[in-house]
Amino acid sequence: MKRPAQKKTSYIRASLKGMALTFRHLVKSGGDQSTVTLDYPEEKKPLSPRWRGTHVMEQHEDGRPKCVACGLCPTVCPANCIRLVPGEDDQGNRYPIVYEIDEFRCIFCGMCQEVCPVEAIHVGQHYENGEYTRERFVYDLDRLMNQEHPSTLLWDPSDPAGE
Repeated sequence: MKRPAQKKTSYIRASLKGMALTFRHLVKSGGDQSTVTLDYPEEKKPLSPRWRGTHVMEQHEDGRPKCVACGLCPTVCPANCIRLVPGEDDQGNRYPIVYEIDEFRCIFCGMCQEVCPVEAIHVGQHYENGEYTRERFVYDLDRLMNQEHPSTLLWDPSDPAGE
């Protein structure tokens, strides 16, 4: 690579050209920074209705999880991030004793939501998943049921053809 001779190069001129370009962009935008930046914690871009984020476990009115511990979600999960230990009460109703989702391993594909026969597990619209320890990324049943963000509209069972 050949460099130009010292007499033909002026770093001051190049710096001034760069500053002039920056000033032109500043004047062209009219000083209105709202078109370029967002005030992030207060303003957020709208998400797609199909956004897949942190999981949510639906529950009955009495506070029990809707999950019937059928075992389909850990079976279909390609990342093998769901751990389920089923149990059964005196009336023969199945329920999860242990239900954990490792959010580090999850690829947020939504297959657990699609395969659930009782629509118990959903992927939600929450994407701010900052934690201080790795153990906090394993969501147990209580934490999944306490999620308050809305669920994602991946698939509407009343309209399977998507019409």
